[in-house]
Amino acid sequence: MIKAILIFNNHGKPRLSKFYEHYTEDTEQQIIRETFHLVSKRDENVCNFLEGGMLIGGSDYKLIYRHYATLYFVFCVDSSESELGILDLIQVKVFVETLDKCFENVCELDLIFHVDKVHNILAEMVMGGMVLETNMNEIITQVDAQNKMEKSEAGIAGAPARAVSAVKNMNLPEMPRNINIGDISIKVPNLPSFK
Repeated sequence: MIKAILIFNNHGKPRLSKFYEHYTEDTEQQIIRETFHLVSKRDENVCNFLEGGMLIGGSDYKLIYRHYATLYFVFCVDSSESELGILDLIQVKVFVETLDKCFENVCELDLIFHVDKVHNILAEMVMGGMVLETNMNEIITQVDAQNKMEKSEAGIAGAPARAVSAVKNMNLPEMPRNINIGDISIKVPNLPSFK
């Protein structure tokens, strides 16, 4: 089972943290710092697996990570997970590749300014610490559907503001006193000017 997914930059600033077990906020911050110190001091030419820090479970847990440019992608997992399977999940065809497709060559700023979209991508892959989906095309399809739904909801939410703006820009010589729509007649009270 996956215990946590962490992304931080070369300076240890967290860019994404998702914990699948409850920790206090202070403990989460300590886990992030400890994980950064364990991972960042390793040479580039050593393997991408190491024992978890004391806060994340010690030798019962493993940190599986990949370093890309300015970002570390770290999965904290228990002994039931395959190290190579998780490394494959990070690098080959799933997480990083999906981020690259969604953001057209993902960079640290994408993770900062689109954190909600990154969490949506992650939620399509992993839920409750269990891997749900490894097919990148399926993940992208679901994320695109989510984006379309958000855009359509934004249109509905923005409708009142657009209606007020349209009324303000109507340039009516005077405010109508009665509005007739078919058999319905509405008397408009005296209102202050919109301008």
